[in-house]
Amino acid sequence: MLPQPVKRLFTPGPLTTSPSVKEAMLVDVGSRDDEFIAVVRDIRRQLLALGGVSQAQGYEAILLQGSGTFGVEAVLSSAIPPQGKLLILINGAYGERMLAIANRHRLAADVLRWDENQITDPQAVRRRLDQDPTLAHVAIVHCETTTGLLNPVEEIGNLARAANRGFIVDAMSSFGAIPLSLTAASIDFLISSANKCIEGVPGFNFVLARKPALAACQGNARTLSLDLFEQWQGLEANGQFRFTPPTHALLAFAQALRELEAEGGVAGRAKRYQANHAALMAGMTALGFRCYLPPEHQSWIISAFHYPNDPAFQFEDFYRRLARHGMVIYPGKLGKVACFRIGNIGRLTARDIQELLEAVAAVLREMGVRTPVAPPR
Repeated sequence: MLPQPVKRLFTPGPLTTSPSVKEAMLVDVGSRDDEFIAVVRDIRRQLLALGGVSQAQGYEAILLQGSGTFGVEAVLSSAIPPQGKLLILINGAYGERMLAIANRHRLAADVLRWDENQITDPQAVRRRLDQDPTLAHVAIVHCETTTGLLNPVEEIGNLARAANRGFIVDAMSSFGAIPLSLTAASIDFLISSANKCIEGVPGFNFVLARKPALAACQGNARTLSLDLFEQWQGLEANGQFRFTPPTHALLAFAQALRELEAEGGVAGRAKRYQANHAALMAGMTALGFRCYLPPEHQSWIISAFHYPNDPAFQFEDFYRRLARHGMVIYPGKLGKVACFRIGNIGRLTARDIQELLEAVAAVLREMGVRTPVAPPR
């Protein structure tokens, strides 16, 4: 097979990874080897440290096979007891996915919804918790990848804790690049994935959990392979996954964690992603594009942009032409507004963003899209 041209991924994951992360996968290891078990143990310890906690403080890290959605489903189908009721806070596609998971497992669930360009309102959450004492858990997406919107998880988590409710956070697109303390945000379960801001490769997800909340999961699971409590028990018993682990992805992740530490941890990675985001916003604005979110709600992870107000613009054509330039972006996921998305995460720098902007300008010329291209306000 001929070598394929290298493309840079301006997406929310999978991401462009470093050569050394890729190289770490060029080793075959046995899942029961002492060396591999030590790698898994180290990964669990380091993940807790990134969340500002440790086992000594009563927190655990559980690794599970599969994408981030597998982790969300593992938590929801394990943490909610048979008679429990879940409040899901929704302002994007990934909040809606939580509801779909709850419905599939026939979990009792209530929802509060906001428009996709509005953050969740803590006071509305407080009122709903006061009104309905049967609600046992609250679930939210930290950085809603639909738009890049950042929700106020710390404020909502503290409300949940004050009301004696469990708090579940999908931190898929934020963990590792947006500072987040499990204790400061009163988080019982945090879910993220290997192939996001830590810059590993797809293959597994992880859950950081407060130990009493995790222990309360025993006997609740609606599935065998996604039983969060049993997975934790297996890791604690002998350091091994209950079923075949993604060994190569875990080796890559161990290297990705070393690179995160070398970059200055979460603060260092945030600094690079913020620089990427600033360059992207300045450049796209100069080209006439308009961001979907107001600046005060926009994270530095991924941004959604309105389609140009020009019939010459067709997203699929735009996407394919950019891909031929070696740049891969993401389609939109909004329900009612035509947008596309550009991610700032992965092994990218402001120079990569500048080259993407040059490619966007070239593709607009190729397509005959006039500038300015932003739709009227």
